[in-house]
Formats: sequence, structure tokens, C-alpha cells
Amino acid sequence: GAIGRQVALQLAAIGVRSIQLIDFDSVDETNITTQGYLASDVGTLKVEATSDAVRQIDADIQIETINDRFRPRHSTGEAIFCCVDSISARTAIWRSASCQFWADGRMLGETIRILCVANDTGRTHYPTTLFRQEQAQQGQCTARSTIYTASIAAGLMLHQFTRWIRNLPTDP
Repeated sequence: GAIGRQVALQLAAIGVRSIQLIDFDSVDETNITTQGYLASDVGTLKVEATSDAVRQIDADIQIETINDRFRPRHSTGEAIFCCVDSISARTAIWRSASCQFWADGRMLGETIRILCVANDTGRTHYPTTLFRQEQAQQGQCTARSTIYTASIAAGLMLHQFTRWIRNLPTDP
């Protein structure tokens, strides 16, 4: 989606050597202005279109694409960027995935919330930010054509990531 694509592009730009992309969706015409896809990407799987864009930045990056929703059987690396639209999906991923670094990007229009888990304090705090799906604000994260908001959210997530890889304190 919007934040996930921007995270992948920014990870490529800072030199990450391996990326796993998981998404079940295809690029729709509305994703051009709201998520930064190209007109030629319409109809393509989002993981494939994003993989192609990442390879244009650095052809040597190892990319694993999974055209599916996240499932507990999917193995993950030590860092996860959770960029899903629903709180219930976020909760399911949190409960089943194991990682050392977790960045959760939440967005609705121009409203952004970034949560980071990189230590015991974060592991204790993060579950308190999860709630029932029916309590979530209604709307789509990109309903108001906010590609710039997704870019900012991705930048904030990568800021925490780069602090973590440098052994600097992160903000929950």
C-alpha cells in the first residue's frame, strides 16, 4: 500500500541488501496518485510493481515477493515494517511474527502515527496500542490522495530503523 511502498523505496535508497514484500493486492488506477505507482503498473501485483521500482534503485537487492496476506507460516527477518490498513491484521501479525525491530505505520488522510518496538519497553507498550477493529477510525489511509503523508510516515519509520541498526535509542 501507500506506506509500505514508500518504506521499500526508502530502504533501497539507504542500501538495505534484502527486502521481503508481502501484499495480496493489485495496482488500481487510484493507486497512481495515492500510492506512487506508475500508470504502467495498473493491473500488476503491488509486490511486483514495488519490486521493479526497488530494482531501479539498486538491481543487486535481494527481493522476496509474496502475493498473499501475511500468514504465520511466512518467515520474516529481524526487522518488520507493518504497513497494513486494519487494526485486526496488525494485531494478528504482531502476535505471530517474531522480530527484533518492529515499526508500525498508521495513517488516515493526513494523520500519521508511528509506533516502534526495539526493546523491552516497546514490547510492553505496543500491545496497549492495539484495540478491536470496530473501535478504529473509519476510512481508507489514502482516501484523500495523501502520497506525501505516506512518504513522511515511511521516513519516520526509517528514522527509527536507522537508529536501531546504529544501536541508538529508539522512540516507542
